[in-house]
Amino acid sequence: MSKFKAEINVMPLEALLDPQGKAVTHAMSNLGLSEISNVRVGKHMSLFVDASNETEAEQKVDLACKKLLCNEIMEYYTFTIQAV
Repeated sequence: MSKFKAEINVMPLEALLDPQGKAVTHAMSNLGLSEISNVRVGKHMSLFVDASNETEAEQKVDLACKKLLCNEIMEYYTFTIQAV
């Protein structure tokens, strides 16, 4: 078994309203940073996986995202894996 580290990003779908992002965008303007727009707020997670190889680690992380970490009706996810 090898150990892998996964870095996962979960973001709201582009077609959906992002109230947190809208609030941050508005706050940027209030801070004099009106050049910043269309902020989207999501989640970042990191975790470690024991697996025989990188492909197996990717499959386990993908399953964790689909079953627990991401609501695919409202969000999408991306992740990277690296051996540690």
